[in-house]
Amino acid sequence: MTDVTDNAIGWVAKHIERYVATDGADGHLFHGHAALLLTTRGRKSGVLRRTALYYGRAGESYLLVASNGGSVGNPSWYLNLRDDPSVEVQVLGDVFQATARTAGPHERPELWDIMVKTFGTYARYQRDTKREIPVVVLERV
Repeated sequence: MTDVTDNAIGWVAKHIERYVATDGADGHLFHGHAALLLTTRGRKSGVLRRTALYYGRAGESYLLVASNGGSVGNPSWYLNLRDDPSVEVQVLGDVFQATARTAGPHERPELWDIMVKTFGTYARYQRDTKREIPVVVLERV
């Protein structure tokens, strides 16, 4: 994907820049947690947007949590992939296409537990909001 707009938050943009420049050698581990880069297509603008997110694994799938820091609403990247589930993912130097989907009610509890073990703060985020925070499953195409 070319002409990608990186997350506008300063520290996130710097994290992405280091990650891309070093194939994740600087940035894959961020504050002790594994991070990947996710590129979605803006649902309104059509612009490709990239952000850095903590991830977990379930078999061959990558897992993300649309926590938005426990805010009332879902993050923009989640709204984007809900409208267009074709995404690009970078894990270290591996860049690949994936299909994103929201975990269903039967699989979410197990996947949520994986993600809380990956980054414990997600449990607090869930307590701080009334919405059920989505777990996203990324499957390599």
